[in-house]
Amino acid sequence: MKIATFNVNSINARLPRILEWFDKAKPDVAVLQEIKCVDEKFPIEAFEDRGYNVHVHGQKTYNGVALLSKFPFEEAKKALPGDDGDDHARYIEALVTPTGERPVRIIGVYAPNGNPAPGPKFDYKLKWLKRLKKRIVELLALEEAMVIAGDYNVIPQAEDVYDPKAWAEDALFRPESRAAFREILNLGLTDAIRQIHPRKTLYTFWDYQAGAWEKDHGLRIDHMLLSPQAADRLKDAGVDRGVRGRAGADAKPSDHVPVWVELA
Repeated sequence: MKIATFNVNSINARLPRILEWFDKAKPDVAVLQEIKCVDEKFPIEAFEDRGYNVHVHGQKTYNGVALLSKFPFEEAKKALPGDDGDDHARYIEALVTPTGERPVRIIGVYAPNGNPAPGPKFDYKLKWLKRLKKRIVELLALEEAMVIAGDYNVIPQAEDVYDPKAWAEDALFRPESRAAFREILNLGLTDAIRQIHPRKTLYTFWDYQAGAWEKDHGLRIDHMLLSPQAADRLKDAGVDRGVRGRAGADAKPSDHVPVWVELA
């Protein structure tokens, strides 16, 4: 069972490249972030034609998440509990059941960026991560296989950024953000990429500015965290770096690349 996460940075603007990756990688389940469209504008047919069930939590112009699965959905949910006034489309959840197998709970997250920090946006980021932690605690009590995947907008360690000193005061690398991420990880979750590649440099994001891609000035901010029951089934994990390197005027790659896991 292959599960992937991909911040697409506008589903409609980059649809040909996104579908190209889907056709090559063939994930069984995928969560997308920054789809940047309302539910009605999501290109559902393009994915249904490829055999996916589609669950969308969209938002005009900003944010937006989606969950695509070749298996049926159950208990599909939108929005992160804990703040009824939060209208950002950043969270999606569903139980997917492979044929003849036990279900796996999939959570797709797009955590706030938090810049400039300190400030109201940074406060919102930390509160959002605290709400995410609370939700994960509730779900861990179910003792089921669970994958919490997405763009966390957190650089966990110095080895996950090309220049730690340059990012020291950025919201993605500030100690408060890293501590909030560690609190989530320390609930008993497994960082799939670090489990399979403990020392390898694997960035998942390169800015469009200042030649970041050409200089390999990257960050690892897209993560796949596994519950103990999912971690027991972990076979492989990786980053599809080549998706970012497409050349040509019509390439239009996202500034993120897909991250994936394979579960037995």
